[in-house]
Amino acid sequence: MSYCLTPGCFSPVNPDNAKFCLSCGSLLLLKNRYRPMQLIGQGGFGKTFLAIDEGMPDRDRCVVKQLYLQSRNTLVVKKAVQLFRQEAERLIELGKHPQIPSLLAHFEQQKQLYLVQEFIPGKTLDKELQEQGLFNESQIWELLKDLVPVLKFIHDQRVIHRDIKPANIIRRQTDGKLVLIDFGVAKLITDSALFRTGTAVGTAEYVAPEQMKGKALPASDLYSLGVTCIHLLTGMSPFDLTDIANNTWVWQDFLPKGSSVSDRLSKILDKLIKPAVNQRYQSVGDVLQAMTSLPPTPPKIQPVSPVTNNLFTNIFRRYTAKPQGDKLISEVGVDYTKLQHLLAAGKWKEANQETWVVMCLAVGKSTNAYLQLSDIEKLPEDDLQTIDRLWVKYSQGRFGFSVQTYIFHSVNDDYGRFCATVGWPSHHTNNSYLKFSLSAPAGHLPSRCWISGSQWWRHGAVMAAKLSKS
Repeated sequence: MSYCLTPGCFSPVNPDNAKFCLSCGSLLLLKNRYRPMQLIGQGGFGKTFLAIDEGMPDRDRCVVKQLYLQSRNTLVVKKAVQLFRQEAERLIELGKHPQIPSLLAHFEQQKQLYLVQEFIPGKTLDKELQEQGLFNESQIWELLKDLVPVLKFIHDQRVIHRDIKPANIIRRQTDGKLVLIDFGVAKLITDSALFRTGTAVGTAEYVAPEQMKGKALPASDLYSLGVTCIHLLTGMSPFDLTDIANNTWVWQDFLPKGSSVSDRLSKILDKLIKPAVNQRYQSVGDVLQAMTSLPPTPPKIQPVSPVTNNLFTNIFRRYTAKPQGDKLISEVGVDYTKLQHLLAAGKWKEANQETWVVMCLAVGKSTNAYLQLSDIEKLPEDDLQTIDRLWVKYSQGRFGFSVQTYIFHSVNDDYGRFCATVGWPSHHTNNSYLKFSLSAPAGHLPSRCWISGSQWWRHGAVMAAKLSKS
């Protein structure tokens, strides 16, 4: 079906292929492209719809948010639109993180403001709670390890989410990663001096006391994260997990019979949900430091000398022992001589750039064009092997796609841990973090400067799969 978004329409549901609303006559497509199909959420700031992007060949699903403009004052509305555009630009930056939905478009149409965001297939944590039952301690640790770095990225951008709760956390179907949703531009606009009505932003059960009074801080997000955890552990409304008379949390009294939570986790959760801000964790960095007391996890690969590291020595020997030796094989006629000379001279920065050039040539793209995941699949096997072999050989087994693949698998295909191991930030950013030296962590080069697309972070898994076939 098609859904009419004109305010006041008495019968908004229309046939799939309708161009105009049968009830009010309004055009159904937004920007002549996005077709709202189903209402999936509604609140004080607007409505959320599942939609189809008819501008894409596969008619991809997306999420459309219609934001309310509640003032009739022309100057106020003009300022609100200006703020909307500014905050939408911030959402674009946030969407560069792999665990935050990408913002696909933002615009004004028929005096309404709209956001179009990436659709995340999967289930929210409140849905998981309903279907699978209470979370255990191990699942809460995984939640914290997955989401706390996302919050660090958000807060580093000087943004506060302000509505963290199970319904705003989706476990992505494709990789099991937790994705934080519902960064409402409307909340930021409505909470501005232009629209302030004294209404607190957020969901009451999860909101920190200071946020209820209109003062949101980074520590407010941490409070909501802690309350989310104790709700998932107990299944109880957070309102029922407090001793009102003493103004204290008693969530451990509501754990399932026969179950318990370790002192380590209890201590972290209790500090996350302290009512007084000065008794709570003040920053994500404080939480990350507290989490270092986690039970041991599989050790990360440390940057050590390839001479003393059997793994990289073996990769080095395997490649240099191959029958093709120094032959620069290409299925499509790419000349790898320049890359070979740069690597032989230890010019890692120039070699990193040249790698981007030859990969583009190998898939038939112009020099330094960004590659998509589908382009990795198109890389001829001989060419990929040649590029990788050169990197492995001249770094003595320290750099190369095959080294990165081994590291990726050693951390159970966890992209965040992979990035931490090779010395990359988990989010897309400029290349200022790169170190063009053999003292850089193993697998640090070649870099990912060539990758782009809405799911760019999957390049590690796609490249690993490609190499396993070759």
